[in-house]
Amino acid sequence: MKYRMLGNTGLEVSVLGFGAMRLPIKGGLENPADIFNPEKPVDEEHAGRMVEYAVQRGINYFDTAYGYHGGQSEPFLGKALEPHRDRVLIATKMPVWMIQAPDDYDRILDEQLERLRTGRIDVYLLHGLNRQYWPRVRDGGVGEFLDRARGDGRIGHAGFSFHDDIHMFKEIVSEHPWEVCQIQYNFYDENYQAGHQGLRYAAERGIGIIAMEPLRGGKIVDPVPDKVRELWSTAPVERSALEWAWRWVWDEASVATALSGMSTLEQLKQNVDLAVNARAGSLSEAERELIGRVRDAYRSMLRVDCTHCAYCMPCPYGVNIPMNFSLYNDTFMFRDAEVNFMLYNHMLPPEQRASNCQECGECEPKCPQNIQIIEELKTVHGKLHKGPG
Repeated sequence: MKYRMLGNTGLEVSVLGFGAMRLPIKGGLENPADIFNPEKPVDEEHAGRMVEYAVQRGINYFDTAYGYHGGQSEPFLGKALEPHRDRVLIATKMPVWMIQAPDDYDRILDEQLERLRTGRIDVYLLHGLNRQYWPRVRDGGVGEFLDRARGDGRIGHAGFSFHDDIHMFKEIVSEHPWEVCQIQYNFYDENYQAGHQGLRYAAERGIGIIAMEPLRGGKIVDPVPDKVRELWSTAPVERSALEWAWRWVWDEASVATALSGMSTLEQLKQNVDLAVNARAGSLSEAERELIGRVRDAYRSMLRVDCTHCAYCMPCPYGVNIPMNFSLYNDTFMFRDAEVNFMLYNHMLPPEQRASNCQECGECEPKCPQNIQIIEELKTVHGKLHKGPG
């Protein structure tokens, strides 16, 4: 296993991190939403073998969150890692949407410590910061809480995971002395959300970078569209789509670790085998150009030509316009409609859905791509909505 320094934290982390969001479920994954369903138990025998394999192969960074698997992920991981606690780093996340009063910070953290069977969480992240949650927790005393938790030893290093645009990312970075950030980063999403620009912005400030969704939830490696497969086949050296995706992420020296939410021991073994050869700066110009053409091939399948520039934002009624278009496009590009149905109907807050568009028209003059946003949002809702209304 290869290791890199996590920014200025002093922590040395494995380039492959173990993400505990998609642990195997008893009876198998019937619906993407099952990973958040407390009535769908984790297959602890299978998942336990995965944790043991990961530790023995040198993975030392394990990431979870309060709500993964309906609250089952933290307790499972705490039990599985207890025999190896001196060899591993545990990261988990504060569910900022659950904060209603200042006392909630300490109450939830103490609950997580108990779940994880540890007196110290090595990396503690505010979960999913965006323009909705950051002002709320910033003005609600989260900075004082993090300082207090570091001071009394309950957490080692503080950071945040992120889902919003580059402007919001820079604002959050500039308003607190963060040590770590976790951003979505893969070759398709190079300029999505924080993207490469945000990565450089954080790295220049000594913030450790954790890449999530390096395989875009597996969408960019399986199944591979024919036109993309044909492009990969033109490379002088034959590599799988999986290997190309990992090489691109690990090529960036500022990425300390990349999290994979693995559901099977076989997936873990494949990723570990590739991590042995992880190296920054390994891609040639020709290889970068090829990956760029693959990215363009995926983008040619877009139904709405949205570049996620976010000039249309903020919507006065709260609609997350770029996110709605992203979910809609993914339905066609990656042929994974069920996941996007789940994200739209269950994960995206109602006020952010396309259905909340009030047709005020404020967004359309701001769009550099001249997208007919109002009409396209109607199409998005018609495609992705499930249920009454």
